[in-house]
Amino acid sequence: MAELEWPFLGVEALAGKAIPERALRTLYQPVYPGVYAPWGIELTARQRATAAWLWSRRRGVVAGNSAAALLGAKWVRPDLDAELVFGNHKTPPRLVTHNDTLHPDEVMAVGSMAVTGPARTAFDIGRRTRSRLAGVQRLDALANATGVRIDDVEAVIAAHPGVRGLNRLRRVLPLVDPGAESPQETRTRLALVDAGLPRPETQIVVRDSYGGFVARIDMGYRDLKVGVEYDGSQHWTDPRQRQSDIDRQVALADHGWQMVRVSAELLRYRQPTLIGRVVDAMRAAGWDHGHASRNLTTAKPRVAS
Repeated sequence: MAELEWPFLGVEALAGKAIPERALRTLYQPVYPGVYAPWGIELTARQRATAAWLWSRRRGVVAGNSAAALLGAKWVRPDLDAELVFGNHKTPPRLVTHNDTLHPDEVMAVGSMAVTGPARTAFDIGRRTRSRLAGVQRLDALANATGVRIDDVEAVIAAHPGVRGLNRLRRVLPLVDPGAESPQETRTRLALVDAGLPRPETQIVVRDSYGGFVARIDMGYRDLKVGVEYDGSQHWTDPRQRQSDIDRQVALADHGWQMVRVSAELLRYRQPTLIGRVVDAMRAAGWDHGHASRNLTTAKPRVAS
């Protein structure tokens, strides 16, 4: 017996004689009532979104973080509840339904599924995510995957005046940057902005005098040639990656760039040290900080919310 493509509706699999009922009960578990996946499998955000849509008997519209996953956003956590626009229905655990008004141009098809489009998805995520940090991280990932722009989201805001969460959305929307390629890059950028530093440019391409590619930097200040990069654990533990990083840093230094490297420990527990290193590099490069320097924080790092 060939393995069924999953998740799937049990009644359809049985009616189509794709699987005997005994095999259904022993090899698969219900994700939502009537929707099955193999036992012991942790569903991805995309798979959970599909399961939720099947639970609605294909009548719901996938929304929020589930829509972001289907639209290609990375880093959508698999433990998040699936989200549908599907009226006021009683829902099983791990599934949230919204009774929202959707305009026709706010819905698109991903395969056979109805899904909120990028601008509407950003609108919903931004107004419903309580954590400021998580909100910007999720919107960064969505913008990186889809190219959705702030003015696209503002058009949705104009079409839905008075809905809940608009103040929260308006606070995070100006902070969104599609150049962020990981949640930790977003967190690093926000740490710089919250400390009173100028907003860094993201994904800076450095070329040599002949136009040849030298490196691409996570974020930084092109005019000062100061770069800031978040390094995941592999940058510190993988010998090959470590050597590649050293060679890359030498090449950047040869082209006049000062690099500040950021580890998880530095970002989470020692943000004042991080800010100090960036400020020192900027000042060494001739930064005319003026009034901005008086706004730099020397207190404990802000806890994003």
